[in-house]
Amino acid sequence: MKYSKQRQKILEIINNSCNHPTAYMIYVEVKKEIPDISLGTVYRNLNSLVENNIIKKISLETDRFDKNTDHCHLCCIKCNKIIDIGLLNIDKMIMDNYNFKVLNNDVVLKGICYECMERKN
Repeated sequence: MKYSKQRQKILEIINNSCNHPTAYMIYVEVKKEIPDISLGTVYRNLNSLVENNIIKKISLETDRFDKNTDHCHLCCIKCNKIIDIGLLNIDKMIMDNYNFKVLNNDVVLKGICYECMERKN
C-alpha cells in the first residue's frame, strides 16, 4: 500500500481511538490538521485500509472502524455501545466441532447491554 499523508493521519486517529469511530468522526479530526481533505477522501482511505486488513469495518446503521482486526463485537441496539470480545473460545469451538480454521471474521452480535436493561426503558 502506497504511503499518503491523509491515510497515515486517518490510521493514526483510528489507532488512538477507543470508541470505534465513524467515518465522519474521523473526518472531523483529520480536518483539524489537513483542512482541505474531503469526506470522500476519508471514505476512500478507510475502504483501502479495510481491504488491506489493516483496520476492520463494523457494519451497523453507520459503519464504525476498529484498529483491531481479530475480534468480534457486541453492539447495543438501544445506546449503540460497542463492546469488543475475543475470538479464542469461538475459534477453538469451530476448530473442535467443524475442523475449520477461522482466518477472518465479521461477527457482530446485536442485543441490549446491561446498563440499558437496568434503565427499564
